[in-house]
Amino acid sequence: MKPVRWGILSPAKIGMEKVIPAMLKSKEVEVYGLASRDLGRAQAACKALGIPKAYGSYEEMLADPSIEAVYNPTPNHLHVPLTLQAAAAGKHVLCEKPIAITAREAEQLRGVAKGILVAEAFMVRHHPQWIMARDLVRAGALGRVHAIQVLFAYHLTDPINVRNQADIGGGGILDIGCYPVTGARFVFDAEPSRVIALIDRDPVMKVDRLTSGIADFGEGRQLSFVCGTQSMNYQRVHVLGTAGRFEIDIPFNAPLDTPTIVRLHQDGKAEVTTKIPVCDQYTLQAEAFGRAVRGLEPLAHGVESAVQNMKILDAFFRSETSGRWEGV
Repeated sequence: MKPVRWGILSPAKIGMEKVIPAMLKSKEVEVYGLASRDLGRAQAACKALGIPKAYGSYEEMLADPSIEAVYNPTPNHLHVPLTLQAAAAGKHVLCEKPIAITAREAEQLRGVAKGILVAEAFMVRHHPQWIMARDLVRAGALGRVHAIQVLFAYHLTDPINVRNQADIGGGGILDIGCYPVTGARFVFDAEPSRVIALIDRDPVMKVDRLTSGIADFGEGRQLSFVCGTQSMNYQRVHVLGTAGRFEIDIPFNAPLDTPTIVRLHQDGKAEVTTKIPVCDQYTLQAEAFGRAVRGLEPLAHGVESAVQNMKILDAFFRSETSGRWEGV
């Protein structure tokens, strides 16, 4: 297909270190420009990554008619305002997760013009290890799947980091707790009806730093997860059924220098360990969005999926206050 011409909103760390380098690998992607409110920063970022055009403001880039799609990796509180601004300029938008800080804010994205695509950048939905998990569940290889268990943690105590600034959408649930929720929705092919959470907050920064959550997907299906931002780095996913279990060793930050490992355990059979060949899930994400832009395939997860994810996260926060199950 003809490569989609992309513009990048800001030289954010996630973009500079992971997403943009991944996009540059693809023949289906043309990263044409990068914008910053500081022209010098934009120019430095473009020089570092070999991007042709630097813009000294977001408005300047969005006014460029040659830009077809925009990647928005700005801090969480800017996701919806800048996505709306880009959509109003006629650009398709791939917005970093979480799509918003609340579901009410995310619902504003329902107002984008018809024909403009907006998606939340959950790259894991494009990685073969997650697709394998979903395919095994759909095929009945694990029996009746009733539990997904996730542990995802890192250690970050820098108060200047945006992930530790509560007033702009920092904290563990919005940063990484969103992944177990998205992953469970993807694998179960279903939505939870209610959730409950136990949340510990940093006494100074006020961000949620340790959360244990349960989501009830009905028919005996449960997601249970722990996410921590001041813990030892670790991540693991288990998908458990009546006749088998599927385990992903590195479910979220899949490495680029070694195959990822998944393990299938089935009753009466020896464990099967599979090495998933090295791939870049961020490249796959950009290519999938580009195919949707070109009309070659439908957008699998658009605005409604993003709004639903935020409704679930909102319910966890309500549960923190109420101490009870909260409906989604």
